[in-house]
Amino acid sequence: MTKVVNEKQTATLMDGTEIELKPLNIFLLRKFMKNFEKIQKVAEDNDKSMTILMECVQIAFEQYNPKLSEDLSALEKNIDLPTVYKIIDVASGIKLGEDNLLGFANVNA
Repeated sequence: MTKVVNEKQTATLMDGTEIELKPLNIFLLRKFMKNFEKIQKVAEDNDKSMTILMECVQIAFEQYNPKLSEDLSALEKNIDLPTVYKIIDVASGIKLGEDNLLGFANVNA
């Protein structure tokens, strides 16, 4: 019997477009992680951090919907922060969001 480890999930963009999400293939995951590593250097700058997160989402969209990955500006106009967090989580296994940030703050307080 085969066991499904990673069930597919969906995310809905602001225009109503549904995107099927699943973990990235290794080729794109390497590209994603290389870009995501930059976030440590700019963690104090929200604008730069958001730029890096959106670049990571753009990389994920190369697998999810290649046409939408072509224009970062258009993608940014059609996505909200909770959806960004969900895409990052499903694509790479990296959990972002208030719960994680609050937990991190309590540990480092």
